[in-house]
Amino acid sequence: MNTEKTFEGDAGAPLPSFSTANIDLTTVAPALGVPRQLDQQPDYLDYDQKGRGIVVTMFANCGASYLMGITAGSIYGLREGLANTPSSRWKVKLSSVLNHCGRQGSRAGNLVGVLAIIYSLYEGYGDKLEIDRHVGGNYSIVPPLSAFLTGATYKMTHGPRIALMSGSIGLSAVGVTYLGYSLLGIPYGSKGFLFF
Repeated sequence: MNTEKTFEGDAGAPLPSFSTANIDLTTVAPALGVPRQLDQQPDYLDYDQKGRGIVVTMFANCGASYLMGITAGSIYGLREGLANTPSSRWKVKLSSVLNHCGRQGSRAGNLVGVLAIIYSLYEGYGDKLEIDRHVGGNYSIVPPLSAFLTGATYKMTHGPRIALMSGSIGLSAVGVTYLGYSLLGIPYGSKGFLFF
C-alpha cells in the first residue's frame, strides 16, 4: 500500500490534515466546561507587585492632565473670547469665542501634558533607583525631587535662575499638596495621579 499522496498536474501540494484528534481540549479551553485532570494546576500570570510600570503611569498621567488642561484652558478662552469680541454680532462673537477656546485650550493642554510626562518619567526612575531607601525616614523624597526636576527641566533653556525658580514652583506644589493631605488626614499619594 502506497502512503504517499499524489496530486494531478500543477494543482500544488494538498492541504494539510485538519484532524482534531491530536488536540487536548483540557489545555485549549478549560473555561468551556471541559473537565480537567485532577493532577494539573492552573497557570497564573505574572503580577507586578510594585504597581504600574513607568510607561503606563506616564500615559495615564499625560492623558488625564491633557484633558484637565484643555478643559481649564477652554474655560479661560471662553471668558477671553466674550470679553474681547470686536463686534456684538452673533457670528462674530461665536467665532471669537471658538478661536480663543481653541487657542487657550490647546496651549494649556499641551503644557500640562508635557509636564505630566516629564514628572512621570522622573518619578518612575526615582522609584526604580529606590532613592527613598537610600535617604531613609518615613517620607518619600521622590515626588518633591521629581517636581523640582520637572520644573527645572521645562525652563532649562531660559537660564539657571529661571530653571531654579520653576523647579521651586514644582517643589512648592508638592509641598502644598502634602500639607493639605496631612491636614485632611488623607494618605499622601493615595489618589494615584501625579503627586496627589
